[in-house]
Amino acid sequence: MVKELNHKFHETILRAYDIRGILDSTLSSKDAFFIGTSFGTVLQKKFSGKKICVGFDGRISSPELSKSLIKGLFSTGLDIIEIGCVPSPMLYYSVYSEGADAGIMITGSHNPPDFNGFKFIMPNRVFYGDDILDLGKISQNGVFVEGKGTVVKKDLEENYINKLIEQIAIPENIKIAWDPGNGAASNIISRLILQLPGKHYLINGVIDGTFPNHHPDPTVEENLKQLKEVVSTNKCDIGFAFDGDGDRLGVVDGLGRVIWGDQILAILSRDVLRKNPGSKIIGDVKCSSVFFEEVKKLGGNPIMWSSGHSLIKAKMMEEGALLGGEMSAHIFFSDEYFGFDDAIYASLRVLKTIFNEKKSINHIYDELPKMINTNEIRIECQETEKFNIVQKIKTSLYNQGADILDIDGIRYNSREGWWLLRASNTQACLTIRCEADNEASLKKIKSDLIKILKDNKIDIGLEQLY
Repeated sequence: MVKELNHKFHETILRAYDIRGILDSTLSSKDAFFIGTSFGTVLQKKFSGKKICVGFDGRISSPELSKSLIKGLFSTGLDIIEIGCVPSPMLYYSVYSEGADAGIMITGSHNPPDFNGFKFIMPNRVFYGDDILDLGKISQNGVFVEGKGTVVKKDLEENYINKLIEQIAIPENIKIAWDPGNGAASNIISRLILQLPGKHYLINGVIDGTFPNHHPDPTVEENLKQLKEVVSTNKCDIGFAFDGDGDRLGVVDGLGRVIWGDQILAILSRDVLRKNPGSKIIGDVKCSSVFFEEVKKLGGNPIMWSSGHSLIKAKMMEEGALLGGEMSAHIFFSDEYFGFDDAIYASLRVLKTIFNEKKSINHIYDELPKMINTNEIRIECQETEKFNIVQKIKTSLYNQGADILDIDGIRYNSREGWWLLRASNTQACLTIRCEADNEASLKKIKSDLIKILKDNKIDIGLEQLY
């Protein structure tokens, strides 16, 4: 062990399931170095690990952060496999394919260009929560493992693509639109479609960390406008969009209708439960009641759990679930895959479902029951206040004897339907969703929630609820 200069991270960047901040404001290259020294220390002392994979997304700041991170990891004596600019799921894949003990992905995910951060993966457990907070304590203490590591560079794109298509069946004459949004999945999508049957239309297929065409978040309908136009112009059967690091999936059907994350998950449940009846399938607290009811109807065992990619992964391991996902369209397969969230693989599983169902995605979508609901609504809130507000409202509702679930924020149930209020772990905002079976009931649910928020001095952004 050696005593180094200690370092304190900005209080806002250590999140529940990753590290994320604003470049040159709350996050810097110095932070990246000490994330490396701290994680390298933990990996060796706590988990007896020696080998680690490192990748980064297409953001302008990512290469420099990667260099600093690797310098920190190297100083602790780790053997590092550098796989370059890749989507997050390819970094996750590399950990399994290379027999590594861990991996770190430098990515700002779906956030604006000035954001960046770090996601962690270990093959047999999930590194999140207190694990991430402990990195801050180790860095501040300043006592790190000392050693001299190794660094090798590997190109795993071809191996990864071969794994993606290993057990995939796709209709021969299908027409597909693809929009990786100039994100880190662009190169993979460009190569992948050359090996798939059907006709393919690619837009925004060059990695560009400034995201010149639209924001890389497929859970916001405005960001799917270009994809819808391509689907319409070319009479495509389906369109796919991806976020900045390729772990969130957007889907548009042949009529230009958005199929949201919980609906994608319900559709994917068909294939999983056909082969594995009675299996557990996990959806987060933002998912529609339709998802949970659909899984039951298909003969599955639905489980509601907290939002967050690390939290869903941990719950899947605990329950032995074969499929899991979120309204935010992180989707996890462990039936024929590794159990991590891979939007590229999920898009191929959607195509496989179409093949096996022998129906168009339009038809499959129309078969889903429909509720009247909002999409995920984000209301700006100070980073330091969002959790306090949710806790205050939760306490008040408990005191009133309200019917609520509190596994992640508040999911309030009433005879009219339900609303959800939670603090985002990735953005300075509160996230909201409301659902009912008719317009009048939805209006009442929204009205009740608006009053609660105003009583707690949240009155900005509420127009989204009207």
